[in-house]
Amino acid sequence: MATNRATKSGFAAEAQRKVNAKYSEELAQESLEWIRSITEDDINTAGDMDNFYEVLKDGTLLCKLANVIKPGSVKKVNQSQMAFKCMENINAFLEAARAFGVPAQETFQTVDLWERQNLNSVVICLQSLGRKAHNYGLHGMGPKEAEKNERHFSEDKLKAGQTIIGLQMGSNKGANQSGINFGNTRHM
Repeated sequence: MATNRATKSGFAAEAQRKVNAKYSEELAQESLEWIRSITEDDINTAGDMDNFYEVLKDGTLLCKLANVIKPGSVKKVNQSQMAFKCMENINAFLEAARAFGVPAQETFQTVDLWERQNLNSVVICLQSLGRKAHNYGLHGMGPKEAEKNERHFSEDKLKAGQTIIGLQMGSNKGANQSGINFGNTRHM
């Protein structure tokens, strides 16, 4: 847990303050309210860092969330409060989130939650998962993701488009070489 680490100082403390400054209590509260509505657990949905950490730190709620979204996605949820068991829960949730389609850059490292290193990345992961929930028939969180809208053009249309000079390519109307004196000396 975070209590096992020495207090940061110097550059490390400054870097941690910058990471903590990115944390949004509103988004954290929205994420916890969404988790409560999906899992139907009675949890405290306050968005402050302390509550957010306490609610999610052992990973059991995250595993339950993954199993509600898609049953059986987390095979074993550890109820033990031992550090490595809790970290296994968090890691199992992360694997399930990637399987649900959460991009790797929007997930977090296990220590970001367990050691309270970067709770903002946990919020980002939950927000991304909330957008993916629409794909599994659940109400999501945030804007619905765009769907693929593929267009097909006939060969005739594609060939017709090649004969048109677009405006972004410029124009050569009125172009001449007047005023060009490349290689010529300047006369005074």
